[in-house]
Amino acid sequence: MKKLVLKLLLYIFLILLLLEIMVRAFHLYAEDPPRFIDDLGVEKRVPGYRGYSVTGNRNQNFSEFNINKAGFNSHREFTPSKEKYEIALIGDSFIEGFHQDFDNSIAVKIEAQLDDTEVYQYGYAGYDLANQMHLIYAYKEQFALTDEIILYLNYQSDLYRGSYEPNVGRIKKLSSTIFKVRDNIKLLSYGSKIGVIEPIKNLLTGRSLDDNPDQRFQEHLEKLEHQETPETQKEFLDNFKSLVHLYGYDKCKTTLLLDSRKTSDSFLKFCRENNFKYIDFAPTFEHSEEPETLIYDRHWNNHGRDLIAKVISDYFKTLDKTQDCE
Repeated sequence: MKKLVLKLLLYIFLILLLLEIMVRAFHLYAEDPPRFIDDLGVEKRVPGYRGYSVTGNRNQNFSEFNINKAGFNSHREFTPSKEKYEIALIGDSFIEGFHQDFDNSIAVKIEAQLDDTEVYQYGYAGYDLANQMHLIYAYKEQFALTDEIILYLNYQSDLYRGSYEPNVGRIKKLSSTIFKVRDNIKLLSYGSKIGVIEPIKNLLTGRSLDDNPDQRFQEHLEKLEHQETPETQKEFLDNFKSLVHLYGYDKCKTTLLLDSRKTSDSFLKFCRENNFKYIDFAPTFEHSEEPETLIYDRHWNNHGRDLIAKVISDYFKTLDKTQDCE
């Protein structure tokens, strides 16, 4: 009996070892460059990491990332100066662009359409408007040299707070031993990505097997899409005003990038009446004959990023830089 158990354990070990080798060989695991909070309270990636982001069960999306010295996924370093023309593009995972090779990002696509322009892509998964405006405030000297700033605003999820606090808890969690083990054992990383580990976690924590976090997140997104109460609209607008008051807002060179289909009319009206410029990509997406998002999540695909880059480029080509924006 003892020999049988030992053989069984040996076979299990060899099978797991073989699976680990296969996962590494076919690069089925996802790489997530580490995060940290710097001395100014800005949450970003640890500089110097280069690797591949893998999404989908069978490498449906395989793209290369490059974390620059500033801590963001980008094809270039951020070196604003008075001599050059620079655009800062700031936002969440849609702007971070881990679903696209870093050398084929929105920033690269914009630069291809605008002469003598450098685009700095400050994208970070999880950023809301508070993160973005604190980033500008924290690096005010750097952004003072930047000619234009675009803030990507997902109205339904980016205005839930009126001030910024760094997410220390998330950084501690991602730096914990259990996450380090998961990241170093690629089979665990892959199993977590495709949901194999979730039933085991549910069993150990006592949660129902039907309690699927991905499903909960999807239901949360759907709930947000239908959340259009006057109370919520007022809360979001008050939070926007609070952020502007706390961190400042240069109306002359700052523009919101948004989807009017998912933004309240009252917020858009407030922006128009108070000279907060915005770029609306909804009409462009509505007239597209091809899907703008990936088939397995809501992030923009290459076509969607082409459209976003064109909308932004066209905006700057027609922008009247002499207009009064006070």
